[in-house]
Amino acid sequence: MSEIIKEIIKDIPEGKVSDASFEGANIVLYTKDEDFFLDDKGMIREIVNKIKKRIELRPDPSITLDLEKSEDIIRKLIPQEAVIGQIIFDPQRSMVNIEVEKPGVAIGKQGEILREIRKKTHWVPLVKRTPPLRSVLIENIRGVLYQNSDYRRKFLHKTGQRIYNGWLRGKKNEWVRLTFLGGGREVGRSALLLQTPESRVLIDCGINVASDENAYPYLEAPEFKIEELDAVIVSHSHIDHSGFVPYLYKFGYRGPVYCTSPTRDVMALLQLDTIKIARNEGKEPVYSSDDVKEMVKHTITLDYEEVSDITPDVRITLYNAGHILGSAMVHLHVGNGLHNILYTGDLKFGKTALLSPAATQFPRLETLIIESTYGGKDNVAAPRGDADKYLKDLIDQTIKMGGKILMPTLGSGRAQEIMILLEEMYREKRIPEIPVYIDGMVWDITAIHTAYPEFLNSTVRRQIFHKDNNPFLSPIFKRVGSGKERQKIIEDDKPCVVLATSGMLIGGPSVEYLKAFAENKKNVLVFSSYQGEGSLGRRIQQGEKEFSMKSNTNGQSVYQIKMEVAKIEVTGHSDRRELMNFVQRASPRPRKIIVNHGEPSRCKDLASSSHKLMRAETIAPRNLETVRLK
Repeated sequence: MSEIIKEIIKDIPEGKVSDASFEGANIVLYTKDEDFFLDDKGMIREIVNKIKKRIELRPDPSITLDLEKSEDIIRKLIPQEAVIGQIIFDPQRSMVNIEVEKPGVAIGKQGEILREIRKKTHWVPLVKRTPPLRSVLIENIRGVLYQNSDYRRKFLHKTGQRIYNGWLRGKKNEWVRLTFLGGGREVGRSALLLQTPESRVLIDCGINVASDENAYPYLEAPEFKIEELDAVIVSHSHIDHSGFVPYLYKFGYRGPVYCTSPTRDVMALLQLDTIKIARNEGKEPVYSSDDVKEMVKHTITLDYEEVSDITPDVRITLYNAGHILGSAMVHLHVGNGLHNILYTGDLKFGKTALLSPAATQFPRLETLIIESTYGGKDNVAAPRGDADKYLKDLIDQTIKMGGKILMPTLGSGRAQEIMILLEEMYREKRIPEIPVYIDGMVWDITAIHTAYPEFLNSTVRRQIFHKDNNPFLSPIFKRVGSGKERQKIIEDDKPCVVLATSGMLIGGPSVEYLKAFAENKKNVLVFSSYQGEGSLGRRIQQGEKEFSMKSNTNGQSVYQIKMEVAKIEVTGHSDRRELMNFVQRASPRPRKIIVNHGEPSRCKDLASSSHKLMRAETIAPRNLETVRLK
């Protein structure tokens, strides 16, 4: 038994605890004493205050009421007004998940209904909101977790053992170093390896989808040994940050991945889509759906500002990054106050239609690692109102001409921002009712947005809570469910807007629409997301007037770009001004600033300007460079 568990049990009367285990950094005590489970007289709270760790008391599985009777009691206790959906039991952990449309009604005043469920069934009830849009992916992920609940329990316990009594390498010296395995002076394949004398932690592990030659992180670097890896942290779900994580499981990694719940769900969807796109292009995927499933089994989700140990000498806290749903800035507390790091991932320091701005207040901070996608001196975005007006004018102009608008978009984040923007214009009667076709993963990711309203800004959250006001359920949005439906839209001569993945025109349905729309002058191609170096989107943006694509007859077809090409700034990234504001407002003030995730000139430019503004040490490392932080 771990020393920390022995210490806890010492303060509890003998016979009250039947079993004790870890769930990652959390400690779970099981009891067969029904009275103690229902009322521990504040004993657990006192121990939590003493040792500063999260402890949960649960009933031993042997005292829980059988599933059928428990479900019957739950359905009788929860008012019909709450509208119960699925009830899913997790017998290994004595917990029951209850899906309802109105959680407040199901919980009852001051939690009285939940207390009754505990008392009558001896299960621990968790109430979750039923998503307004059904997400098959979320259901599948929950299915994977429940089917593997026994394995999960053992895995989480093993993770906790490594954290609390797993010192492997001895604490001879104190140092912290960071190696850039990707994302150094480039956008794409972000991957940073944090090393201390005790720990090896990988922060992000992405793919550069715009490059065939430099697509993957430098995992062959001498610093990286997969058998030594303790933990992986994923800042957000975009493929350039999460796309290569299943590859680690393909090659034997079985440790934890830390991220928020929406990040877990969306990254799994994007990874599965990456496999699908590779197969459609006649390429062999670098990993399989089984590797994605393995990743899901090993993911530990954290809420914003939830503090959790991840190794014996590294503690993590995730903060809102404002970039996309569930995106997080990663705060790492290394050693006993030795060094504190903030990795921003992709960051938006400004309120958007969907999200609140990135956080700026942290308990301690010595080193700031900041992105620079739009870090160059000239990267100043127009005010949001200008983008709104420009898009409205484009829609009006296209309707008059009888054309179609194609907006290639990232499935997560950008697409939902545009949906909110279009719905608002339609609701305020600034544009006529024009069909907006949603193709590719956009619909599935939108469903995931509706499942996690607590991660959205207060305005959208309130709208989602009221079905009639939910912007994602607007009648203007039409889901494209098949290639046949896509062809019908292409052949129809009525004006429409098409939101389709991929955002850089590297594959996916957006390319099919481009081939059909490109040679008609009435149509408009609108870019709203960053176009990676080498991507078809970047080449068209830079003025390329034709492109070739594999045709159905296995030959190559050449397409002329006669449609209008436009760009609007609907971005989840901070522009130059917002990045500088973030650097200035980050508290405490960092002593060292490391700039990554940007084209070389933008990284160097932001590093230079940050040095002049803050008088801090600044650096823009290349890939494979190692920076000693302490």
